[in-house]
Amino acid sequence: MRRYRLRADIWLCLCVAFLIACGAGKIADVVTENTYDRYVERHTVDVGNIGGAADDSVYQAQSVEDLLLHPTFTVVSPGIEYRNRGAGYYKSYYLYSLTLPSGEKVAAAINMDSVRTTEDSIYSGLSILPVGRVVYEDLSKNQTFLNQIEFSEPLTRTDFYIDMRGNGGTMSMESYQEPYRDVVQVITVLLCFPLLHALGAKLGIFPYFFRFKKKQSVSEWD
Repeated sequence: MRRYRLRADIWLCLCVAFLIACGAGKIADVVTENTYDRYVERHTVDVGNIGGAADDSVYQAQSVEDLLLHPTFTVVSPGIEYRNRGAGYYKSYYLYSLTLPSGEKVAAAINMDSVRTTEDSIYSGLSILPVGRVVYEDLSKNQTFLNQIEFSEPLTRTDFYIDMRGNGGTMSMESYQEPYRDVVQVITVLLCFPLLHALGAKLGIFPYFFRFKKKQSVSEWD
């Protein structure tokens, strides 16, 4: 097998570019840290809206029939049982297998920021889930998703899911910063590496990647 080794000048430029990229990533973190509060504000849902906290005026559904008969509702679940029965990605949503008080199971997108608990600990007492609504969708078309969410028990209905997320659902600051940091670092390396190597070649420290021969004029009679 033929092996290729990078020259020392290439390694040096890459290392310097990576160091610069680390600094650029730190700057990106500072910038996104200042924009995180605005991000959280945009994704915070008011009480009573879809994905928002459910107050006492919101109907507490007990069964699939209740879900279908009411435009908005909430579901009361013991402890954190609502996110322990299976879950999976459907399109851009993360849906949980939610067990209704009747024992029926449906898929639900849940804004965890709006879950209310009746006890100090999330593991005891009851969890009052956010305000939700029914969204009709044929979940059976995505077999990969069904394999994920039904790994423990099958869903009772796969012709709809519950939207308890709305425009809510915030990431942690680290998760929010990560994609911006990664993009800035990659772009920094891609820009700095050729510039550093070109500078070194200009100063005579590194060899050029490409050398262009000057055209020599030849007399017609030579």
